[in-house]
Amino acid sequence: MRFLVTAGPTREHLDPVRFLSNRSTGRMGFAVAAAAAAAGHECLLVAGPVSLPTPDGVERVDVVSALEMLDAVKSGLEDADALVMCAAVADWRPKAFAPTKLKKEGMAPVIELERNPDILKSIAPMKGGRIFVGFAAETGDPCEEATRKLAAKGLDMIVANDVSKPDSGFAVDTNRVTFLFPSGRRTYLPLLKKSEVAARIVAAVEAMA
Repeated sequence: MRFLVTAGPTREHLDPVRFLSNRSTGRMGFAVAAAAAAAGHECLLVAGPVSLPTPDGVERVDVVSALEMLDAVKSGLEDADALVMCAAVADWRPKAFAPTKLKKEGMAPVIELERNPDILKSIAPMKGGRIFVGFAAETGDPCEEATRKLAAKGLDMIVANDVSKPDSGFAVDTNRVTFLFPSGRRTYLPLLKKSEVAARIVAAVEAMA
């Protein structure tokens, strides 16, 4: 199979220095790409701005913004059998970009924003027979929102995790997740290393192929 994996945050720049972003480090997505390659699959990794080495056997494309990630996913999807959307894509971006650094004396106290496209919804017409896996990183019980996203985005599986826990989510090497499927089936995983979670995700995709 050929996997397409997205990882990391996006940065939505206000000027060349300032940007909107989030806490994603890309570790989960990089682990999925590494697991796919280790299982003998081809893998294209579309990575936001992170400080991680490219996993062995993985082809990598670096992007910064949500719009750049959308373009890279559209391009990579043509040859992909499965998409695993691990990236934490910014929902909003500044409406205006200043080509030079804004001075605080001249900055407005309110930044006007516009919504970024939802990558999974944008590429839904391209799905065909491909397997689409999404992530729902939430605080509190993530399964309710994950169930909504699973249906709204036409996914074959969604991985839900509570990022408010100190031992799972962002900037740690472990994760505690639940796999949700359109049939209503759920697979609850205990706290595992992200490499182990990634191997379970790849195995789940293989089982659906």
